[in-house]
Amino acid sequence: MGTVIGELLPFALGIAISPLPIIVVILTLLSPKARTSSVGFLSGWLVGILVVIVTLTALSTFLPAHNASGPSIWEGVIKLVLGALLLFLAGRQWRKRPANGEIPPLPGWMQKVDGLGFGGALRLGLFLSVVNPKNIIFSTTVAVDLGTSGLALDGIVVGIVLFTSIAASTVLVPVIAYLVAASRLRAPLESLHAWLVRENHTIMCVLFLVLGFSAIGNGLAAMWP
Repeated sequence: MGTVIGELLPFALGIAISPLPIIVVILTLLSPKARTSSVGFLSGWLVGILVVIVTLTALSTFLPAHNASGPSIWEGVIKLVLGALLLFLAGRQWRKRPANGEIPPLPGWMQKVDGLGFGGALRLGLFLSVVNPKNIIFSTTVAVDLGTSGLALDGIVVGIVLFTSIAASTVLVPVIAYLVAASRLRAPLESLHAWLVRENHTIMCVLFLVLGFSAIGNGLAAMWP
C-alpha cells in the first residue's frame, strides 16, 4: 500500500498545481457571485476528478496484476507511452511561453467566468476535470498502479480518496479561505492570478518534465524489475 501511495502522490500534486483550475477558481472568487460560483466550480472539479480516477481504475483492473516477479509488462508499456507523451507536452509548453514576460490575454471563455452562477460553474468544473488531457494522463498513470496493485477493495478506495483529495486541494483551499476571510483575500488573489497567467506555460513545462521522467522510470522498472 505504501508503494502505491508513494507513486500516486506526484501525479496528484501534478493536477493540484496545474495553473488552469487555480486561475479559474480565482476568477470565480473575484466575481460578483463569488460565494456561489466558487462552490459550484469546486463541486464540479472534485466530482469530475473522482469520476475519472474511478473509471480508469475500474478499467485498469482488467490488466494483469502484479505477481511475485513484479509488475506486468503491460503496466510498463503504458507508463512508458504516458511518460513520452508528457515529455512531448513539456516541449510544447516551452515553445508557447510568452516573450519578454508579457501577460497573455485570457481565453474568451475565461472572461465570461465572472457571470457564472452555481450551476454554470458546476458544469465548468465538471467539463474541465473530465475532458482535460493533462488530468486524464496523470489519472491514467495512477489508475494503472491502483488497478494492477492487487490491493483489496478498501485499499483501492483509500488510494482513490487520497488522490482525489490532493488533486482538488488547490481549488478547495482558496474557496474555504474565501468563505472564512473574503475581505482580506482579494488583493493576494489578484496578484496570484496575474502571476499564474504570466507563468502558466513555464509551470506546466517543468511539471510535465518531472512527471514524464517519473513515468518513464516507473515504466522501465516495471518492464525490467
